[in-house]
Amino acid sequence: MATVDSRKKSVVLALCKHLSLDPSVVPADSLDSDIKSLYLNITAASGRGVNHSDEVLKWVAFAEAFPVALDANFENLKRLNDELSVKSVLLGNGLKPSEADVLVYSVIHSSLVNLSDTNKEKLPHVLRWMDYIQHKQEFVGIFEKILLQKPGFEPPVTKPVGAVEADLKSNKTEQSIKNVNKSEADISNDKNKAEGKPADKVPAKAKAKPADKEVAEKENEVSISLLNIQVGLIRKAWKHPSADSLLVEEIDVGDAKLRQVVSGLAKYCRPDELTNRRVVLITNVKPGKLRDVMSEGLVLCALNEGPTIVEPLLPPEGAKIGERVSFSGIDGKPEDVLNPKKKQLEKITPHLFTEDNGVATFKGIPFMTSGGPCTSSIPRATIK
Repeated sequence: MATVDSRKKSVVLALCKHLSLDPSVVPADSLDSDIKSLYLNITAASGRGVNHSDEVLKWVAFAEAFPVALDANFENLKRLNDELSVKSVLLGNGLKPSEADVLVYSVIHSSLVNLSDTNKEKLPHVLRWMDYIQHKQEFVGIFEKILLQKPGFEPPVTKPVGAVEADLKSNKTEQSIKNVNKSEADISNDKNKAEGKPADKVPAKAKAKPADKEVAEKENEVSISLLNIQVGLIRKAWKHPSADSLLVEEIDVGDAKLRQVVSGLAKYCRPDELTNRRVVLITNVKPGKLRDVMSEGLVLCALNEGPTIVEPLLPPEGAKIGERVSFSGIDGKPEDVLNPKKKQLEKITPHLFTEDNGVATFKGIPFMTSGGPCTSSIPRATIK
């Protein structure tokens, strides 16, 4: 179990790592001060003009008041879990952890490590957030990595061959019975006709159901397989020359030429935050100009309500640049170019969202790559 002094040492090491600061610049007697003073001294030493708003100080106060005793801090963790149920991170846009996120992480880490599995299951949003921080920050040697049990994804169960054959046999038998009945009715009518009797009345046919072909075509219109969704790497990003809300990115999708894409991310991301970042993008949208700048794709982003936070979906590190994102049980060749008149994209995007654990899905089926699922730090988000 952590002590007050060991907790303060963790705060120093974590904040210095986050702010690229040498821990030796922090005076040894700083450990005698409270966490708020420690936080203010470290951020001041970084010279970065760190945000000290009321919202930041709220989380500094949370860290200060967080109990050291394990049996006393679970209620505080539940309150934190409630806070994180409606947002991806404590502060900021989620592209990079804020100082407040790093501070709270360093304070509660030891409590999470020592928590029972039963109690951990009651804190899904805290664990998702902790996992995000430990993957965004290189805390090797400072904090023990918290291993999470990631949910498995079962492919749809296909019908056994034997069962399919049995169905076919049953259908043939049923059709044979229908044919026999039909033949008997025809014979009866022919006999009546020869004897001058009126033919038996045949019940009017029920209104025909839509043909299977039409149903299949309608289903295909909203199939994710129509989209060519690929893993990309942003090589360069800059502000749009004539639109404050837009950014322009050059994205590597494994082709000889980089693909230029215009995205409405200027309010949520800085160009330097996107440079060398992996993304997921649709590459078969019809190319067109956005405020006089050509765009040849659509970067898929997760959005919370509002939205107040928008971030591009993140493929795993093991995913190959240019590989196509797949969906278990859904096969099909993508359109060469989506037809805007068919509104295919508009029919598909309402079915795109992130799960509680941040995994991106289409109708609950994960965006999968060779390295694992694509994710976002925003749970239960829409994807556009």
